[in-house]
Amino acid sequence: MPVLLIPFFIGLRLLDIIDILLVALLLYELYRLVKGTAAINILLGIVAVFLAWRLVRILEMELLSEILGAFISVGFIALIVVFQPEIRKFLLLLGTPGFMRKKHRRFLFWKINYANDENLSIDPIVQACRKMATSKTGALIVIGKINELEEYINSGELLDARISEQLIQNIFYKNSPLHDGAMIIMNNKIKAASCILPVSKNEELPAHIGLRHRSAVGISEKSDSVAIVVSEQTGKISWCKNGELFMNIEPSRLNALLEEEFSIEK
Repeated sequence: MPVLLIPFFIGLRLLDIIDILLVALLLYELYRLVKGTAAINILLGIVAVFLAWRLVRILEMELLSEILGAFISVGFIALIVVFQPEIRKFLLLLGTPGFMRKKHRRFLFWKINYANDENLSIDPIVQACRKMATSKTGALIVIGKINELEEYINSGELLDARISEQLIQNIFYKNSPLHDGAMIIMNNKIKAASCILPVSKNEELPAHIGLRHRSAVGISEKSDSVAIVVSEQTGKISWCKNGELFMNIEPSRLNALLEEEFSIEK
C-alpha cells in the first residue's frame, strides 16, 4: 500500500464509512430510477464533472477548481429542471393522505407509486397484435412505465380509454383516421393515438426497417417505455426496449415479455 494512503485510512472514522456508503446507495438508486431514459446521460455527465472538481480541489488547482465549480452550480440547476416531473410527483405523493399505507415502487427507504400502479391488461394487447399480424395491419403501441410521456401524448389525439382488443384493432385499421402514428398506453389506459414519436438515428439498425420500427427504437432510447410494432409488410411482431429491437416475436413470447415487464410487486 502506498505510504501516502496510510494517513487517509488512519483518520477514517466510522461515520465517514457510513457517509460513503449512503452516498453510494443514493447514487445507485438514482441510477436505477433514470436507467433507460435520456436523463441518464445528463446524470452521468454531472457526476463526472463533480468527481473531476473534487480531484482538482484536492490537488489545489485553483483555476480549474473555480471553472468546474461554476459547472457544478449550473449542473444542479439542470438536474432539477430535467427531473422536475419526477420531483414534483414525489413531493405530491409525500403529501397525499394514506401514502404510507399504499403499495409503491421501491426507491431507497420508500416505495414510490409512479405510473402503472395497477396490473396492465396484457391479454387484449396480445390478442389484438396477433390478429393484426394475421391481417398484416401495421401498428405501433408504446407502453409507458415511470416516464409519463406527456410530450408525446399531447402530440396525438387524447382518448383516455379502457384497453380493449376491438378498440386497438379499430384504431390501427388502415382506413381509420388515427391509424397513422403511435398508440400510447399509461396506467392501464389508452391515453392517446396517432402520436408523433422521435425517430432513432442508430446506424446499426437494419436498413430495411421502416418508420414504425425506427420510431419504436427512438422512444425506447429516450424513455423507459417499451414498444410493440406490427409490420404492415410482413405481419411480424417486434419488441423494443432500451433502444434494442427484437424482431419476429411470437404472440406467446410477447405475452411473456409483457408479464415480465409489468408485473407489480406485492
